[in-house]
Amino acid sequence: MKKEYVSSSVFKKFVMGATGLALLGFVITHLLGNLLLYKKDGTAFNDYANKLASLGGLLYAAEIGLLAFFLYHAFTGIRLALMAKEAKPIKYAVKKSKGGESKWGLASNNMIISGSALLLFVVLHVLHFKFGPGINEGYVTALSDGTEVRDLQRHVVEQFKNPLMVVLYVVAMLGLGLHLKHGIWSAFHSLGLTRENNSKTIYCAGGALAAILAVGFLLIPIYLYFFY
Repeated sequence: MKKEYVSSSVFKKFVMGATGLALLGFVITHLLGNLLLYKKDGTAFNDYANKLASLGGLLYAAEIGLLAFFLYHAFTGIRLALMAKEAKPIKYAVKKSKGGESKWGLASNNMIISGSALLLFVVLHVLHFKFGPGINEGYVTALSDGTEVRDLQRHVVEQFKNPLMVVLYVVAMLGLGLHLKHGIWSAFHSLGLTRENNSKTIYCAGGALAAILAVGFLLIPIYLYFFY
């Protein structure tokens, strides 16, 4: 692979699209795991969390890889936006998309802001829950087979009994939905998978998936606050 191509904006956009879809897969998987919080006894969610923790080195490797994806995706996105701004310092009065209806709007115009905010949120979220109180602090529970593990569900529920935490989480998830609304279509477009006959479908499907994921995540803290 030529050095010129690797350093080109085309290659950066391609890798941005690939990492974006990989991160989308993580978001979907993470939501499916979090849905176990609806079971009030906590056994299912704590068993899920314990199985992840039991992966040991594999889990750390996956987390490091995921962090690398996040960082590359975020910083490359910022760099590409700055390059585009330098190339076209004067904003067009009307923005158009080639081959069809414009994809420019609130979501697309604020990808850097929503992406940077999400990166910060992910870091704080991991620090808050992954490295929160554990067995040594009394957060311990027994699984169905009698194994004692960290009671992560208790920690999550306690945090979302704080209305400020609920509000912050809901706002963050609305930001996630906004970012994905344009980001899903953009990832397919960067990978060269959009055509005139499917671009609108991909854009609408991506928007629908973004809404489902955002609502799926934000309903959890609301449920824990009001009904747990």
